[in-house]
Amino acid sequence: MVTAPVLCLAQLDSLEAAKVLTVQGNVSVVRDTQAWAVMPGMTLQPRQEVITGADGYALLQVADGSQFEVFPNSRFVFRQNAGSLRELLDLWIGRVKVHIQKMNGQPNPNRVRTPTAVISVRGTIFDVTVEDDGDVTLVYVEEGQVAVQHAILPYTESKLLNAGEYLRVYKNAPLAVRRVDRGLVLQRSLRVLSDVLVMRGPRLGTGGSAGGAGSAGGSVGLPGDTASTTPPPPPPPPPPGGN
Repeated sequence: MVTAPVLCLAQLDSLEAAKVLTVQGNVSVVRDTQAWAVMPGMTLQPRQEVITGADGYALLQVADGSQFEVFPNSRFVFRQNAGSLRELLDLWIGRVKVHIQKMNGQPNPNRVRTPTAVISVRGTIFDVTVEDDGDVTLVYVEEGQVAVQHAILPYTESKLLNAGEYLRVYKNAPLAVRRVDRGLVLQRSLRVLSDVLVMRGPRLGTGGSAGGAGSAGGSVGLPGDTASTTPPPPPPPPPPGGN
């Protein structure tokens, strides 16, 4: 999580707004169907849509000190439900990382919505990635606890995720069993992938493409995940002197 000084309330146009702290690459805000470049110091107002390109990254902060990062190939609407400070953003595709500050040590309820999931938090650090054209949401908790509910099948029971746990939410399936990232593989892979995407743009390496957490339609391969497309490691070399 990139940190920055907490803004004074007077620095924001309203309690509902967000201040743009950092921008890298192609980041745009849609106004009257036109895309305008996002610059550091700008204020994002409720119901404004933000789009990042293949090299786009931005860090924003709201009045209570909570921050969120948006990574390449992402699209979200800030406070779609204008007038509610609990509705932080609607992520349509791509990846965000959110750090919700507690209020004087007390819970600070916020919600992040995706096409398939509603993520409710009270003060925590978590990742949300929307994959496969919006059909799949990956939620990973780095610190604290979040509640995940299916957005399309709301009658299904919600799931609580603690630090180090993750869950994939599929469009037409009930919530699966949460999984534990015991080796912090997912956290590290998300961090490394984000660094590569932000620093190097759409190429991950020779012949590579910008798939994964920061890419629309990409998928993060996780240990034990049946949806993982990560190939198994190659077999070890034969012992010396072997045939």
